[in-house]
Amino acid sequence: MTHSQNLNQKPQALSALVKWMLFGGGIALTTILFFVIGAGKGRPEWGTYWIIKPLILTPLVGAFGGALAYRITKLGLNRILTIVIGVVGFLIVLWIGIVLGLNGTMWD
Repeated sequence: MTHSQNLNQKPQALSALVKWMLFGGGIALTTILFFVIGAGKGRPEWGTYWIIKPLILTPLVGAFGGALAYRITKLGLNRILTIVIGVVGFLIVLWIGIVLGLNGTMWD
């Protein structure tokens, strides 16, 4: 019986993880859009398609940050403590994703 119970619990956990990852990627996408749209045309040395790198890399890293926040909240510690640690961890990962996405384009 425990085998069938484990099979029933995995899709729920997977769907919750996917929701957290989509939420993290969405936050990262809106954040990087704020920076990219405000940049204007950009410099000629950046190339024509410089905007693609930050728009792909930052949401992927944000989705990773959402997965990290999901795993931290499942640690079983104090709920407020895990939420604070999860949000701080997500913000750090988001910051790293923005830096990696804009490196070489807006920042040298």
